Amino acid sequence: MTASPTKFVALVGSRTMTGATAFVLKVFVAASSKAVATTRLLAVAKKNKLRDSKELEKQVRRMLADPRSEALADRFAAQWLRLSDIDKVHPDAFWFPDFDQQLSDAMKTETLLFFNDIVRNDRSVMNFYNGDYTFVNEPLARHYGIPGVSGKEFRRVNYPDDTRRGLLGQGSMLVQTSFANRTSPVLRGKWVMEVVLGTPPPPPPPDVPDLEATQGTQEGKILTTRERMEIHRRNATCRACHQYMDPMGIALDNFDVTGKWRIRENGMPLDTRGSLYDGAAVSSPKDLAEALMKRPIPLVRAFTENLMAYALGRRIEDFDQTTVRAIANQAESTDYRFSSFVLGIVRSSAFLSKSADGVADGQTGSHKP
Repeated sequence: MTASPTKFVALVGSRTMTGATAFVLKVFVAASSKAVATTRLLAVAKKNKLRDSKELEKQVRRMLADPRSEALADRFAAQWLRLSDIDKVHPDAFWFPDFDQQLSDAMKTETLLFFNDIVRNDRSVMNFYNGDYTFVNEPLARHYGIPGVSGKEFRRVNYPDDTRRGLLGQGSMLVQTSFANRTSPVLRGKWVMEVVLGTPPPPPPPDVPDLEATQGTQEGKILTTRERMEIHRRNATCRACHQYMDPMGIALDNFDVTGKWRIRENGMPLDTRGSLYDGAAVSSPKDLAEALMKRPIPLVRAFTENLMAYALGRRIEDFDQTTVRAIANQAESTDYRFSSFVLGIVRSSAFLSKSADGVADGQTGSHKP
C-alpha cells in the first residue's frame, strides 16, 4: 500500500493522529518526490496508535534506522553545518595545487556520511564535537595524512592521532572558514560560536578596518595571520569581540586553507596558544574539543535549537527556550543519543500543535492559543 508524500504526511500529521511522526516523515518526503509510506506505519497511523508513547518511540526509532533517514543529512545537516559555503571558497592554485573540486566534494561527502552514521546508529551527538573517526576515500585520506586507504569508495576509519576530532577536524568546516590565500581564525572562531555554541558575535562596527588593511610585514619580517590579528586587536572596539572568537579559531590554525595539517606559515612556526572566555588554555584542535566537552550544555542546547527549527519550519523564539532546555536536559539521561532529541521534539507542544499542512508544505504551523 502506498500514498503520495503530501497525503501521507497529512494523514499521520492530522490532529486525530497528533502529528507526532510528521517530522520524521518529513525526512522521507524531502528525500524524493517518489517517497512512499510503509504499510506498517500506515497501519499504525490509521489505528490511531501513535498517541501511545511507546508505539511512537518504536516508530521513530525504526524510521531513523531506515536508509531513507539519510535525507536528514542532505537537508538538515547541510543547512546546519553550512556545507554549501565550501563552494564559495576557491583555494589559490599557486599555493594549494592539490586542491580541486573532487576533493571539495569528498569533504562534503565525509561530513554527510559522518552525520548519517550518528543518526542511523543512534550515537551520542557529542560525537559531532569529539568523534575519533571519520569517513574518507583515498584522495581525502591522503590529504589528511591517513594511511592504508585505497580506492574511491568511502569507508569509516579511526584517526591515527589526536590532531582531528569531530566536525572541527573536517575539511568541510575548515575550507569554508578560510580565504583563498590564507586561513581565518576569525571566521573559524565565529563558526564555532554560531554553529556549535549558538552564540553569534555582534557584527563589527562599520568604521573598523579589515584585517587585510593591516600591514603584512614588520621590520622586513613576514607576519603570520596571528601576528597581524594581534596588531588588529589593538583597537579596543575590535578587541571586545575578538577576545572570544580568536582563541577558538587560532586553536584550529594548524589546519591550512584546505584543511591540511601544518606547523608553519610563511616559513614561520605557528603559535596557536590562547585562552578561552572561561580561562581554559587551548593550543590545538584537541584542546578546543576537550574544552567544549567540559561544558556540554551550550552544545546540546544549540543543537536542539537547530533541529527543532528544522522540525517546526520556523526560527526558535524566546518562548521556545523552556522547551529547548527540557529536551536537552532529558537527553542527558541517554548520553545525548540522537533519537532522544527527535523524540523530545515530536512530543513537544510546539510540534504537536503544528498543522499537518504546515509540515507538508514546509511552512510554520499554527499554534494552539
